[in-house]
Amino acid sequence: MKIRHSSGFTLLEIMIVVTIIGFLAGLAIPAFMKARSRAQTTRCIDNMRLISGAKDQWAVENFANNGDTVLISDVEMFFKRGFPECPGGGSYNLEVVGQDPTCTITGHVL
Repeated sequence: MKIRHSSGFTLLEIMIVVTIIGFLAGLAIPAFMKARSRAQTTRCIDNMRLISGAKDQWAVENFANNGDTVLISDVEMFFKRGFPECPGGGSYNLEVVGQDPTCTITGHVL
């Protein structure tokens, strides 16, 4: 009598592997989401630093004083790729000369 040996995986082995992969994905996805949020916050803060520098440069070139109003059209020329956008979907408020720009998303603070 010949004994046949199958070389495939059993259903139980496949289910265990799928369960382990699901568990690892359950651990990894929240970490990726948190990292994405941190990256967006960091990029937004960098954008606000660029906007602040552009405001300062505009103020020096136009002899503006603290408290003078700045428009986006005034500082657009200082950006090669156009006025920056918040990666989190917020919008920037330039504020007046002498104040840091702000973002409408909570936690995005210069």
